[in-house]
Amino acid sequence: MLLLCCSLLAGLPAAPPAAALPRPGAVPRPPTDAEARTDAYLASLRTAGPDRSRALRRFFLKLPKGGDLHNHLFGAVRTEYLIALAAGDGLCIGTATLTAVVPPCGPRTRPAADARDDRDFREAILRAWSMYDVPPDRSGHDHFFATFDKFGLVPALHPGKVLAEAADSVAAQHQFYLETMVNPASDRAEQLADEVGWDPDLPEMYARLAAGGRLDQVAAEARRATDDAEAGFRTEARCGTDRPRPGCRLTVRYVYQAFRGESRERVFTELALGMRLAETDPRFLAVNLVQPEDGPVALADYTVQMRMVRFLHTVYPRAHVTLHAGELRAGLVDPEDLRFHIREAVDIAGTERVGHGVDLRHEDDWQRTARTMAARQTAVEVPFTSNAQILGVRGAAHPFDTYRAYGVPVVLATDDPGVSRTDISHEYQYAAETYGLTYPELKDLARASLQYAFLPGDSLWQGNPTRDGYRPVAACAGQLPGSGRAPGAECRALLGASAKAAVQWREEAASVSFERTFGRVAADRAVPSA
Repeated sequence: MLLLCCSLLAGLPAAPPAAALPRPGAVPRPPTDAEARTDAYLASLRTAGPDRSRALRRFFLKLPKGGDLHNHLFGAVRTEYLIALAAGDGLCIGTATLTAVVPPCGPRTRPAADARDDRDFREAILRAWSMYDVPPDRSGHDHFFATFDKFGLVPALHPGKVLAEAADSVAAQHQFYLETMVNPASDRAEQLADEVGWDPDLPEMYARLAAGGRLDQVAAEARRATDDAEAGFRTEARCGTDRPRPGCRLTVRYVYQAFRGESRERVFTELALGMRLAETDPRFLAVNLVQPEDGPVALADYTVQMRMVRFLHTVYPRAHVTLHAGELRAGLVDPEDLRFHIREAVDIAGTERVGHGVDLRHEDDWQRTARTMAARQTAVEVPFTSNAQILGVRGAAHPFDTYRAYGVPVVLATDDPGVSRTDISHEYQYAAETYGLTYPELKDLARASLQYAFLPGDSLWQGNPTRDGYRPVAACAGQLPGSGRAPGAECRALLGASAKAAVQWREEAASVSFERTFGRVAADRAVPSA
């Protein structure tokens, strides 16, 4: 549900004309017969009758969509679920602020449980905690980011339940992998940072954090908090029982999020904690910087924070990095702040993925940045709905086609689907309808979401698949699901040793089943009646 009016696009450059763009990085591949039939069915839906909307929704819901690589856990679940949790906990809601607070409910608060029977109260909370009913002619930027402080207490009390709910949602969308952003023990990290203070000498700053095992102690607390959350998840999801919830089948890993609007010492400490976890706990893979990129501290300290990431990566070279960068638009910040964020995330911080990347064409020498991203296979994570709700950027104003034309890997994502009131199926449908994507192109977008995941292990695909197409590695050549051949010993060994290849195999198997279902519908329609 894209809620922002096209009038908000004023001041944004239109997409470059086709003649101004280079040829797409990947050589178009001939579709298989099954892909061609499925694409024919999708094409038929574009001109279908009154059932078009329902049929399109069914197609994109059933479409295997790989994984979600840009997802904030506490913003991922339905607001209705958070209200139910708040009511069950006996929490209170401020009548003026609509913020969840601990009981007892004093003046100017109401029990959250009142929302069970009071429809107006319930809808007021929905509006305050999400993008529900945001007027289409109003910028959603401030409202979007304000929701988290209003409902934040609720998921913080139930991380395991929230993870179970989010995992079920991802699995229901026919995805097989989730990288979600969390920040266990961030309060302890902030306390340590305040004790140590800021030092522009980053090696010295890090030495003081690590002295006496203090950073290790915070990391241990983060691991314990994650243990507790995962135990709560397994209990809530009934994993290991004869009635497991769908989320039990999902592969889940974590990205540690640091808050870019905090003091320099806090940002540095949280990044150090996240990278330490990524090297010592297999559940954690990477770090990211969150909070509005246009905030005053985030703008003032942007380059310093990129240098923090670069230094810490020398300490923790096996930790992955993905950064929100370029989540900006003209008019939101001064023009000079649009000129370098993506470039510095790539060139200084060495990020392996870019989150949002919306202001690409405003940056100095953006073509060089795009070519660098393509050469390094630095993927861009694209959540269309949140880009529209927060920035008012969509359609031709979004650089989606520009990235693809330069051969930059693109993965579709949800960001905060609970706040946005969307899902990954909507993101794929939006991409298909807005940019005219074919089924094989959608299939390769889903493959990209696993290819550029940080999940460890060798890939099922060789080389640079964004440039050269998705070709199986020699060990599994000619043995993919649907080939009619069972995987041989070398392919089985790869699947057994590589978590990434194993999830990619699940995606391929699901695609075969999907193509049989929808390709058969297209074939049946092509047979003339007697």
